[in-house]
Amino acid sequence: MSLNDPVRERIRTACEEVRQKTPLAQSFTNFVTINLVANAQLAAGGSAAMSFLPDDIKDIEAISGASYINVGTLLPSYEDALKDIAKSFFERTSLWVLDPVAAGLGSTRTRILKAFAEYPPTIVRANASEIIALCGIWDISLKTDSNGKVNRPAGVESVDDVDSATLHAIELARYLREHNATHTAAVAVSGERDLVTDGDRVYRLPGGNAMMTKITGAGCSLGGVTATYLAVSDPLTAALAASLHFNCASEQAGTVAQGPGSFQTAFLDALWQIQAAEIADSTIIDMH
Repeated sequence: MSLNDPVRERIRTACEEVRQKTPLAQSFTNFVTINLVANAQLAAGGSAAMSFLPDDIKDIEAISGASYINVGTLLPSYEDALKDIAKSFFERTSLWVLDPVAAGLGSTRTRILKAFAEYPPTIVRANASEIIALCGIWDISLKTDSNGKVNRPAGVESVDDVDSATLHAIELARYLREHNATHTAAVAVSGERDLVTDGDRVYRLPGGNAMMTKITGAGCSLGGVTATYLAVSDPLTAALAASLHFNCASEQAGTVAQGPGSFQTAFLDALWQIQAAEIADSTIIDMH
């Protein structure tokens, strides 16, 4: 893609607007990584609000540009709460991002994710295994791979590569677009070469640093920052901008970090320091 491509211009504009407007993107996220999610949203230029109460989230939604739901760590009350929140978002045509952490693991988690099929998010951000599993839970595609084997998550880590989830991601984005409240959508698949699609266009984003797999909450915080960008831009642009911002920041952090601890600190600093033009000029491979 050329540097004057309109996709890059939209990414650059989104990055600038996040800095200028400091949009609020609230989060219902897992309590293992909640601190990094909030700090990443702030470092990217946005504002953060974290809550686990449905009434609280509904009130905050009224002043939020977008919202983020992460199902990484669950409590018994979450099953009813999350469906109630998703229904409220749907009725209000709210913009929101879902991270279906460990999709396919456990009956309660599966029931929660199944309920979201009726009130789908604007963006799904996940690893390849979670994308494949979510499609199965929502009956979007076959639950088995080409060898007839069921794809299962390995905890919260991906056991599938991004290539294997490409068709699932495309179909998932089309499902979101058809069934969610705004009829706009994107799916972002994290991996060695990230994938972002709106159901028609598919982009691959090489880059990033392997140390991201050595800190807790890299994917969770990306989901939160994706919501930050969704507050100021369309879903495809938001997913691209957030993923590229993280890739650039992790590459910069990797040049100075001595290990996971210093990497996380350097990563937050890099999120803050990287300029819009640098993010927009990152490598983007248009697959169509």
